[in-house]
Amino acid sequence: MSEKGSAILVLEDGTVFKGIAIGKTGTTGGEIAFNTGMTGYQEVFTDPSYYGQLLIMTTAHIGNYGTQANEQESDKINIAGLITKKFSDGYSRPSADQSLQDFMVHHNTVGISDIDTRALVRHIRDKGAMNAIISSENLDAEALKKEVLTIPKMNGLELSSKVSTTDAYEVLPQNVLYKVSLLDLGVKRNIVQCLVDRGCHVKVFPLNSSKEDLASFQPDGYMLSNGPGDPSAMPETVQLVKEIVDTGVPVFGICLGHQVFGLSQGLKTEKMFNGHRGINHPIKNLKTGKGEITSQNHGFVISKESIEGQSDIEITHIHLNDDTVAGIALKNKPVFSVQYHPEASAGPHDSRYLFDSFIENMKAQKN
Repeated sequence: MSEKGSAILVLEDGTVFKGIAIGKTGTTGGEIAFNTGMTGYQEVFTDPSYYGQLLIMTTAHIGNYGTQANEQESDKINIAGLITKKFSDGYSRPSADQSLQDFMVHHNTVGISDIDTRALVRHIRDKGAMNAIISSENLDAEALKKEVLTIPKMNGLELSSKVSTTDAYEVLPQNVLYKVSLLDLGVKRNIVQCLVDRGCHVKVFPLNSSKEDLASFQPDGYMLSNGPGDPSAMPETVQLVKEIVDTGVPVFGICLGHQVFGLSQGLKTEKMFNGHRGINHPIKNLKTGKGEITSQNHGFVISKESIEGQSDIEITHIHLNDDTVAGIALKNKPVFSVQYHPEASAGPHDSRYLFDSFIENMKAQKN
């Protein structure tokens, strides 16, 4: 193993952490966030919803099982940079393709290790989400304190266009039972796979598609995917989703798709003090009374107050840690959405039934 150089992390409020460089040598910035998951780091790093964020992994050891090509949620690493306590250059899993270090270098990802991530996370929890910068090529803290102030805020930032497909593509099951038009706001591969596993012929459409584009596939249902950024900065997409919902065809939204759906129905979204990111978030289904352990990754949420007085919209799920809105549905149409990730991998499968509910809605509509 080659000798590693130094790296520095500078937060927007001037806080400085010094550590060891990992990944590619360079400088990177973005909003700092933390994920509490103990496993699944490769799926997390390649999740398009993390685009533009510096990610702290709160589990102490990262990289110990390497990376594997079939465990990616997209074609590339989407986090802006990685922050961890202990970083493993080697890996012990026989089925791994390469080390996380090589994977990060291949995807031009800058990172820092050997810092006190517990102290850092406590700081973020106290002070709230903020921008930060990591550098392994410029260790001048004072210069970086000025540079971090030039990074755009996540509030008002549209990022789906950075990760959405540029061309429509199709994924077929062995036996086609239903057709689904999926609006790609930054889709994870496992969302498509969960639909394909249930007999759906899925056509994935770019962000800038029109209702006519999506309808031309003659779908039995529409899927609104996850993705990064501020949903309120996407007025054209909000209008598109309103037009889709107005067709009366079944719709299922996840994460950013859930937020955009809410905005299309006159609801409001708001930036969270600290987002939800991890694979152990407790949710309550208000219809069944059952609890679910879920995978989550979001920094925005639908305002609960904006739902009050809405006669056609109901809250179906709540987050048990902070009582935030975790799921909504229309009372008069087969349309629903959730703030979390039922396709979770790695992560719990408690919420996979939501895909079955979407299938049932399409089945009922066809009959």
